[in-house]
Amino acid sequence: MIKRLFRRRPQPRLSVLMVCMGNICRSPTAEGVLRERLRREGLGELIAVDSAGTIGFHRGSPPDPRAVAHAARRGVDISGLRAREVAAADFARFDLLLAMDEDNLDELRHRCPPQWHDRLRLLLSYAPPGAGVVEVPDPYYGPPAGFDHVLDLVESATDGLLAELRQRLAAMPQNQSRPKQST
Repeated sequence: MIKRLFRRRPQPRLSVLMVCMGNICRSPTAEGVLRERLRREGLGELIAVDSAGTIGFHRGSPPDPRAVAHAARRGVDISGLRAREVAAADFARFDLLLAMDEDNLDELRHRCPPQWHDRLRLLLSYAPPGAGVVEVPDPYYGPPAGFDHVLDLVESATDGLLAELRQRLAAMPQNQSRPKQST
């Protein structure tokens, strides 16, 4: 029992930041879905996942209750997450910063130092080819079905994202954590 309490947890070797505008619907949903999949596949301690918004209007707020409810129906608990704004340090801290739509990707590109632009992508760039959708639409002002649509899109992209994360982990030496970046 005591050994378990003091057991050193492995440092995450990779990190992913999900980004939308307010960090109360899409990005916490994407964070929750990815965390749950990583946990189920035994990769939860190797890959850190977080979410943030390009605006700080909802800072400290929980996810929208509709997002929480729809995610819970699929076995994903996002109720404990709290909104935050993307910070300058996030560009060095995260290996991937995945925007939900082009507007937020453009905002990330505007804020991001040039040496880390290759870390910025759309989440749906990991969706299966031919999906026909490149952005996760904001469900905030729409009908409740929009939250299920967000989950469908996020789950579809998560398979491709997991494949890339597994490749990245396999390419890293076993005892290597992610390289420290200077800011």
